[in-house]
This record gives sequence, structure tokens and C-alpha cells, in this order.
Amino acid sequence: RQHEGPRRVKRAWVIPPISVSENHKRIPHLLVQIKSDKQQPGGVIYSIKGPGVDEEPLGIFSIDKFSGKVFLNALLDREENDHFRLKAFALDLGGVTLEDPTDLEIIVVDQNDNRPLFRQDVFTGHVVEGAEPGTCVMTADATDADDPDTDNAALRYSILEQGAGSAFSINASTGEICTARPGLDRETVGVYNLTVQAADMSGDGLTTTATAVIYLEDVNDNPPEFTKEEFSMEVEEQAAGVDVGKVFVHDKDLAGSPNWLAKFTILEGDPEGAFAIRTDPYTNDGVLSVAKPLDHEVRDRFELTVSVQNERPLEPGVPASPRALANVRVRVRDVNEAPIFRENPRRVSVLEGAPPGTLVTTYTASDPDTRQLQTLTYSLVYDPADWLQLDPHAGTVRIKRELLHPTAFLQGGWYIALVLAHDDAEPPLSATGTLSIEILEVNDHAPVLQPPAGVVCGRPGRGGHLLLGATDDDRPPHGAPFHFQLSPQHPQLTRNWSITRFNGEMTHAVLAVLAELPVGPYSLPLLLRDSGTPPRERQELLNVSVCHCGREGTCEDGVLAATAAGAGVTLGALMIILGSTVLLLALVGLGAARARGRRRALRKGLLQCSRDDMRDNILNYDEQGGGEEDQDAYDINQLRHPELFSVRVKPPLRRDAPLSSPSVAPRKLPSGPSDIEDFINEGLEAADSDPSVPPYDTALIYDYEGSGSVGSPLSSIVSSLTDDDQDYDYLSEWGPRFRRLADLYG
Repeated sequence: RQHEGPRRVKRAWVIPPISVSENHKRIPHLLVQIKSDKQQPGGVIYSIKGPGVDEEPLGIFSIDKFSGKVFLNALLDREENDHFRLKAFALDLGGVTLEDPTDLEIIVVDQNDNRPLFRQDVFTGHVVEGAEPGTCVMTADATDADDPDTDNAALRYSILEQGAGSAFSINASTGEICTARPGLDRETVGVYNLTVQAADMSGDGLTTTATAVIYLEDVNDNPPEFTKEEFSMEVEEQAAGVDVGKVFVHDKDLAGSPNWLAKFTILEGDPEGAFAIRTDPYTNDGVLSVAKPLDHEVRDRFELTVSVQNERPLEPGVPASPRALANVRVRVRDVNEAPIFRENPRRVSVLEGAPPGTLVTTYTASDPDTRQLQTLTYSLVYDPADWLQLDPHAGTVRIKRELLHPTAFLQGGWYIALVLAHDDAEPPLSATGTLSIEILEVNDHAPVLQPPAGVVCGRPGRGGHLLLGATDDDRPPHGAPFHFQLSPQHPQLTRNWSITRFNGEMTHAVLAVLAELPVGPYSLPLLLRDSGTPPRERQELLNVSVCHCGREGTCEDGVLAATAAGAGVTLGALMIILGSTVLLLALVGLGAARARGRRRALRKGLLQCSRDDMRDNILNYDEQGGGEEDQDAYDINQLRHPELFSVRVKPPLRRDAPLSSPSVAPRKLPSGPSDIEDFINEGLEAADSDPSVPPYDTALIYDYEGSGSVGSPLSSIVSSLTDDDQDYDYLSEWGPRFRRLADLYG
């Protein structure tokens, strides 16, 4: 219905807020009765809508539609819904609204049905040891789900248990935990476990507990201390870099922290720095080691004063410990030590060519073990020329024999030998000394003229000079500079010849013609002298060939000059020339003989009509000139009856072939005498193409030549290049077997 102007709500239809306690157990419970005075009783229909009725949560509230009574049908939880706002309706029996909808507010009254809850089960905090009282560590706070405006959520905190001493306190209202007294010592108690309680109703209601763990952080308030005042150790002499022993310390501070790590110092007793001390990072003990080799014979005991302190300084006010110093006694044990060559290498000098028995030196070693009675013996372990002799007891070195060809064993003019000295201890030890012997050069060789011959023009100033040199087997300073001069025994030579210095080093000189000389050979006696002490000299003949001079100062007729110069060639050079000529001729003859032998082996039908058998004996010549000294003949029956020897087990060894020559598969033997020519030609071709066979005239050793054929000679080493050059008349003198050859070639 539409009404004009505001409408006054009747007092009976206005419903005040309704309060109901949560967790109300008498269900259903009448909350209120609503009533409209529009019609007489029994003629109004009531209804409610909203959360708890037709909205979530459903079914909490209901209404009697005829009486208007509102009922609570379920338990309420204020922590879930602290109030409900519903709408109430009044309708007539025909469904027409009698009153405007009115609000029905239901307030849920809180009950103390929730305990306090700590935000975490275990609280962790840290505080340095020795902290001042009142130093706060952490806050252990809790919450309560009940109404914070009531005592149901009014919390109070307390410490139920913390061990002896009551070291900490807690703020009852905030839960903040602080130190309560001085003197917290981590080394006494490092961790505190507190049981903290929170209670609502201002401490009189529900309670809950939690654990607070407080760690004391370490400070360097404890100096390190040695476990005892004196330590004793032993070490062998000559041992460097080895550990001698440990000095043990104790520190109450936190292990592994800088407040705990120790640092050691050797204060006294080691002025030479023979020892070193370091910290074991795992045990914090001091490790004493040898920094320099110790010598029992020099010093057999050490007394060291060692101090210890932390890497981090102590806290102010912490006194130093009287046990921060310790005495360390080290005894050095004697062991066998190797001999020592005090002078190594020993350098001495010996004159070149010194005779056997000459004293070189006395090379001995010393034994460091002065407190042990030991004997040293000596031996040569390196003497490349077997030149020296060593006394095994005295160490005296003498020359055993003359050193031939010393340059083969010298290194920069020095001869190097190694001497071994060993003691007789158990176990024995040895040392090696180097003996360097300088071979002092002796001027025992005179210079030799180079070259011993030459050619000059016979006209002064126009090529009439020859450059002369010399060699000397002696080393400096007994060699160059050389002095060249014409022999003083022949003063007449100075009229036609002169010798002048060529260079500043005086290693060469110039022979010059002073007067025009006729062409021909000349022998000039020269005197050569070196610069040794004393100097050595030699008189030699210089063979000079004088030739006609051309316009430019050179010899006009080279052939004549060479021929003339040959008169002055030495015997050695002449022998070399003759030997080379003979060798060349032999090679030419060998090549020609081989070519001749190849042609004769290819000739067809040779001696086919002969009735005489030429093959009584075929000799195997390993080389030219084998002759009758080589009697390894072939069995002639293989040539006469090939059918009986058609199977070969193994080919004969070519003794004129190298060992590494490749193996050649055996060739198939001919089936009849008519094939012997092809058999021989194939063998010759195989021999010519074999690179491993030397070029001997016996190109191939035939072990088969066929039946019924006449074998031609395999060697033509004495044959000439053509048949016309050879005289075969002498064949008629050899008997009836060679008559046919004489008829053919005679």
C-alpha cells in the first residue's frame, strides 16, 4: 500500500536488540516474541529472514508464524559470529503486509571458551655472556580468540621454570624476556631453556605454555693455557721439515672461534731459527717442527721457551694466565751422516802429456760423525778415458797412462771425473765429489803448411802472389799467430821471392814473385813457427808452379799450368788420384761386361747341333773371380732328366743378394727342352727387374737348364763389347768339347 507522508511505527512492532550467550545448551531456547496489533490475535502470519535463517549458517533461528515467538535452535560461537541481523515480517491471512519489516538484532555474548595461544612453540634468542641486567633478549607473545574487550582475552605472562639462578625475567603484560642478574658465563651455562606461561582473565583464566631457548654468545674472557709447564721431545739430526712433537693447550672459550684459536711463539732458546711452531687447526695444540737441519755434533740439546695467546685479544679487564708460558726440551739424536767433500768440485791442472804415475791431487772427504769411529774409502765412479788411478784409502789421484787424443774427453779444456767416498757405518752412506782436471796445453806440435802447393804467374805484380796458411794441432796460446819465412839456409831465394803478413791475426801470409821467372815448377823451402812457449817450428817444401801471365794476372794456359803444378803434388794426393782412376775404369769394365753377357744369353740356337755335352759341371760363382775355389756344383742330372726333378722343395739361396731381399715365388719349370730358351729369358728379365740384387755378372743362378739343350756360358766378364773384338782361336786348344765353338767364332 502507498501512504502519504511518514508513517509512525508502532511501539509494539519495534523490537530492541536481543542478547544471548554463546554455547547456550538449552535448545530450543525462546529469544523473543514479536506481535502486531493490526488485527485481532490469530489473524496475523509472522516470518523472519536473514543469516541463520535462510542464509548461511542455516537453521540457527526459527519463528512460530502464528504466535511470533523466535527460538534459538543451535549452539552459537561468538568467535565465528558475534551478532546476527534479521528481518521480521507481519502478514494477514491473505498474504497482505500488515506492518513494514522491522530489524531483529541478536547479539552473541562472549564466554571464556578459548585458551591463549603463543605465536610459536619455541622462541630462540641470543645474548652475550656477561651482559648487564635488564638486557632484553626476545619477546614471547601470545594471542586469545575471545572478546578483547573482556577479561576473557586479558593475558598475563610468567616464567614457570628456568633452572637455578633466576637469570631471566619476563614482562607480565608484553612477554618481553630480559636478563635479571649479572655474571652470565657461557663457559658455566651456555644455553638456558625457559618455560613461559600465558593466562587470560588477567592471569586467572585459561593458560598455555611455550619454550624459550636463550644462547649465551662467547666473548674472549678466557686466555689459553698450557696443560703443563714442561714438555720433552726428540728428533734425529739432519732432518728438516719434520714434526718434533706437540705442546698441548686448553681454552674454555667456544671451540673453533677466534676467541679459542691459539697462536704460539718461540721466545727463547732458538737464536738460529732452527725450529718453527704452528697451530693444529683441529686440536688447537702447538706443533713444533724442524726448520733447519740439526747437527748432533754441533748441538745435541735445545731448551725453548714457548708462549701462547689467542688470535683475538682478550676482553678488557680479563687478566692474563700465568700458564701461558711453557718450557720445551728437545734432544737431538745422533745418526749416521754421509761424508762431505768440502771442496766440490775440486779443480786442479795437469800438463798435457804428463807421464804415468804423475800426482794429480789428493781428493778426500770428511765424515760429519765426529763422535763415531768410521773409516772412509774412495773409488772412481766416472773416468771416461780410464786415465786415472785412485788410492782407495788415501784418496790420492795419479795418472795411470798417457791420455791419447785428449780432445775426445775434454769439456772446454777440462777432464771430468767423479770420486765416490763411502763410510763403513750401518747402513753405509756415500757422497760423490767432482774432480775437474784442466789439461794445460803443451806446445808439442809444429804448424803445418796449408796448402802445400800452388800456382802463380811468373811476372811481379800481375797475379804473382800465393796466399799461404797453416794449421796447428795445439790449442791456444800455442797456435796462431804463425810466422812464415823463406828458409834461412837458402838466402838466394830472397832475390826472387818474398813472404809478407796477410792479416792482423797472422794466420796467413802472402808469397810474392819479386822478379820475372820462367815457366816451370819450383820447390821453395819454408820455415813455419808458432807462438807457443817454447815455440815450435817446421821446415816444409812449398811446390809452386809458375805459369804464363795473362792480361788480368791469371795463368794463360790452364792445362799447362795444371800439368806443371802436378809436379809438385804430394805422394798422398797422387795415390788418391790414381786410386780414383782405377776405380772408375773398373766400374766401366763391369758395366760393359754385364751388357755383353746379357746379349750372349739371348742368342738363339747356340751350340744346338753339337754332339758334345758341354754341361759336365756348372760352377756356382758367388762373385767374379770365384774360380775353382768355389766347388758347389749343380747336379748335371737335373739338366739331363728334368722329369725326375720337376718338384723343388726350396730354391737355392742367392748368396750374392742382401738378407732383406724380398722372396720371389718359384717359377714353373718347363715341360720340354724346347721351352728352355723362354725359361732362361724369363729368369734374366726377373733378375734385371729385382732392385735387391747387386749388379754382378752372375745375374741369376740357374738350377735348371732343360734336357737336350746346349748351355751357353753365363759369364762374359772377359768379353769385349763386340764379337769382332774377341779372339776365339784359343778355343781349338781346349779339346774336342770346344771344337764347335772354335768353328763358330774362331
